[in-house]
Amino acid sequence: MKNKYGIISQINGPVIKGKSMSNFRMREMVTVGNDKLIGEVISINGDIGTIQVYEETEGLKLNEKIYPTGRPLSLKLGPGMLGNMFDGIQRPLQKINKISQNFIPEGIGLLSIDEEKLWSVKINVKKGEKLKSGDIFAEVEETSLVTHKIMIPPKLNGEVVEVKEDGQYNIEETLIVLKDNKGNNHDIKMYQYWSVREPRPVMKRRQIERPLVTGQRVIDIFFPIAKGGTAAIPGGFGTGKTMTQHQLAKWSDADIIIYIGCGERGNEMTEVLEDFPKLIDPKSDKPIMERTILIANTSNMPVAAREASIYTGITMAEYFRDMGYHVAIMADSTSRWAEALREISGRLEEMPAEEGYPAYLPTRLAEFYERGGYVDTLNGKEGSVTIIGAVSPAGGDFSEPVTENTKRFVNVFLALDKDLAYARHYPAVNWLESYSGYIKVLDEWYTENVANDAFKLRANIMRLLQEEDKLKDIVSLVGEDVLPDDQRLVLEIAKVIRNGFLQQNAFHKEDTYVPLKKQYKMLKAIDYLYKMTSNNIREGIAISQVKNDQLFNEVTKMKYNIPNNELEKIDELEEKIKSYYTNLLSKYKDDGNEDVI
Repeated sequence: MKNKYGIISQINGPVIKGKSMSNFRMREMVTVGNDKLIGEVISINGDIGTIQVYEETEGLKLNEKIYPTGRPLSLKLGPGMLGNMFDGIQRPLQKINKISQNFIPEGIGLLSIDEEKLWSVKINVKKGEKLKSGDIFAEVEETSLVTHKIMIPPKLNGEVVEVKEDGQYNIEETLIVLKDNKGNNHDIKMYQYWSVREPRPVMKRRQIERPLVTGQRVIDIFFPIAKGGTAAIPGGFGTGKTMTQHQLAKWSDADIIIYIGCGERGNEMTEVLEDFPKLIDPKSDKPIMERTILIANTSNMPVAAREASIYTGITMAEYFRDMGYHVAIMADSTSRWAEALREISGRLEEMPAEEGYPAYLPTRLAEFYERGGYVDTLNGKEGSVTIIGAVSPAGGDFSEPVTENTKRFVNVFLALDKDLAYARHYPAVNWLESYSGYIKVLDEWYTENVANDAFKLRANIMRLLQEEDKLKDIVSLVGEDVLPDDQRLVLEIAKVIRNGFLQQNAFHKEDTYVPLKKQYKMLKAIDYLYKMTSNNIREGIAISQVKNDQLFNEVTKMKYNIPNNELEKIDELEEKIKSYYTNLLSKYKDDGNEDVI
């Protein structure tokens, strides 16, 4: 009879090899050595297996045993995840901090959500009811913002033969017993296990048709992200990737936020872990952590756990999606995750592709982003997972493999610009390099909920910004004074667009979040200013008279000076613009200049 344990035969950092492993399975979770370090089988060749270890392997010795668990790398999905902070393989950091304050100790085991905490459970089914995969049979008020809906695990159907009364239970207690069509009984508890690398099943994928409203003008109007869509935020060091994701996490209209710090520097993740619990959800005035999960895997943690962290996050997101929630997942950053792939690939002595990354990098990126989507769940509810991944190209070089391959699989590309960031223009989204593939599919929603000309107005403003970019080359060579007045006007209006609309102050109470109606009215006022001034220029009035500094300044500062709930003041500003330029033209013609072109 073959040995049911493996034996360590070679140690190479987080990747080890073992012999006597023919009884193991690919992607099986294992524990390694006397300290029971957590790992995953990533290849088997006859009797020799290769294991990716998710903890520090220092101290392992040859001939220590490798123990199988009988299941793939999986998460325990149930109440207790919201408001919690986990590492890359779902071990609770706050609980670990009480055990070891400075570092995660090796061999701490398969800790996960709290098994002892009592939850108030409301049972929604009775004995004799027939249930199928995904059906909700109980509810728990996990936080004051989110009701946790306890579901029948996928791939399981049957009749309720035993059921508990409403009451206080921990997650290990059986709530109902389900008898399947083969006569086998299944104990259904408050949680379920799910493999992180297997997408959770849905009834069907729906067509994307509504935006993820973020309150950030450059995103909502210029480059909208769809609910259930995918977006990338690439940018060099210091361009504001993390800050942009924090704004999206705080203000987007998702029900649940999952933030993954994937390989970021320790001080950056410390800031996230310290700041997020202090943030107040602006929609409910309650702590934002009541609808947030943090996954922290810093650059000094084991590189293999970094590779697993984005799968941990997306699996949690799919679980809440299956309850009927809209989830936004922030991965910061996928470049560090790709570096983990590269390092593990090197340890496996695989043939490298471009810049040392493994040849399967595009496939892994595609698999990750494809797990987003807007769906009908197994229980008939609507839910979505929106994926927003930051990318950190070295030196801000967007031609490197991770950025280039990410562009292939996302529909929104928010390119951050170091020049804008250094000029303190935030969000530092470059409006010429960025794009959204959701403009056409969201047009109907914007027409019904914002204005019928919202995207037409966007197109007009984009044309002005593109024209400004062309004129910059001429100005840099010969100066602005040689330009005709109509082109000088384009430069002035573009400045208003940049400073008054695209730039947004995250620390100003009126500007940190802007409703869509105000965004539209602001842009409409800028467009109206351009139309009125352009008409005056065509009639022959010099730009020195047309450019009224006080009026231009009022339009630029309306983002601060006009409260979000007093939008009629923007209409009054438009009337002021109309009155001024109508009077200016009338006075000009009264002076006998009507024939001057």
